[in-house]
Amino acid sequence: MAYDRYVAICKPLHYGSLLGSRACAQMAAAAWGSGFLNAVLHTANTFSLPLCQGNAVDQFFCEIPQILKLSCSGAYLREFGVVVFSISVLFGCSVFIVISYIQIFRVVLRVPSEQGRHKAFSMCLPHLAVVSLFTSTAMFAYLKPSSISSPYLDLVVAVLYSVVPPAVNPLIYSMRNQELRDAVRTLVEYTILQRIRL
Repeated sequence: MAYDRYVAICKPLHYGSLLGSRACAQMAAAAWGSGFLNAVLHTANTFSLPLCQGNAVDQFFCEIPQILKLSCSGAYLREFGVVVFSISVLFGCSVFIVISYIQIFRVVLRVPSEQGRHKAFSMCLPHLAVVSLFTSTAMFAYLKPSSISSPYLDLVVAVLYSVVPPAVNPLIYSMRNQELRDAVRTLVEYTILQRIRL
């Protein structure tokens, strides 16, 4: 999506040639392939772990950090390679997104009209917000020191990165739609009026 925004804003006349169906298929295949490979590596490694401390996790869904807490102490070395691969994929994607948005912001800040800058920023900021929310909470979940780990904190962080971004994603992207903004404004005003009447 960052590349799509980059081409749309920085190279609008080349949009059709740079983002044809073949390029979109290749980018989708790369994203799905790296995600699938990451999931397969984590799943295979997790199912091969010897569990020394029972098989009950402290959460209502299985998270890799929770399963690692149940495994024997030597199992962390096997997970280290998978985590290094995951971090390198995440780092590569993050660098690509940051570079794309730096280029976008450089071009947008040179746009002479206020309306043009507002339109460009409204295209980019929702995507940047969702990616930042997901990346920061996922990195905190997997890279936080075990000294600050608690079952409640682990649960909150896991919900933050696995539930909140997909749930908020449609809302963030649709807030550019004027009809939806008007509906949300009406709903908020109606709720406030109902509370005042009580």
